[in-house]
This record gives sequence, structure tokens and C-alpha cells, in this order.
Amino acid sequence: MAEEGQVIGVHTVDEWKGHLEKGNNSDKLIVVDFTASWCGPCRFIAPILAEIAKKLPHVTFLKVDVDELKTVAEEWEIEAMPTFLFLKEGKVVDKVVGGKKEELQLTISKHAAA
Repeated sequence: MAEEGQVIGVHTVDEWKGHLEKGNNSDKLIVVDFTASWCGPCRFIAPILAEIAKKLPHVTFLKVDVDELKTVAEEWEIEAMPTFLFLKEGKVVDKVVGGKKEELQLTISKHAAA
């Protein structure tokens, strides 16, 4: 288990379901980074996301490799990397596609405060 305020790598479907179930039972924001090892923008945005995660321990940050968890990526209709999904109570409340630092920060701020 990762420390609080860090980006948690999700490597199995069971881990993924576990995080979702926890999220369903709280109004905590979950930010999911759908990424791929071969994706340039993903590598660019990863350290930025890690910095944001350190500052917001009340938000859960998850990282899902789309090649490792294809079924999860398909289930959530992920078509481009990176895609960031913002979940509250198991529902998508927002989405940012691409390594857009400002848009990502603004969207996280908007939902983390709510």
C-alpha cells in the first residue's frame, strides 16, 4: 500500500475494484491517471501529478497502466493517454485527456475543494 498523498499504482483488477469500493463509500475524490509506459506525455505529466498528490493527502491518486489492465481501460472507455478520470462515489464527475498541466491542476482543485 502506498503512503497517503502519493500516487498509487494499481496492478490488478482486484486492486482496482478495492479502490473503487472504498471510493463508493466516501465522498473522497479519486483521480485516476490512465497511462502507458510508451507514452511521452504520460512520462511528462507523472512527476507533476506526484507533486500535486503530495499537497492533497485527502484526495486518492491512482495510476493504471492501460497495457497492464486492458479490461479496466476498456470498461472506462479510455481511448487516449494520458486520460485522467475524476471519480466521486463511483461516478465520473470529470475527465481531462492529454498531458495538460494547467487543466489537470484546475480540475483537481475544482473537485478537491467541493
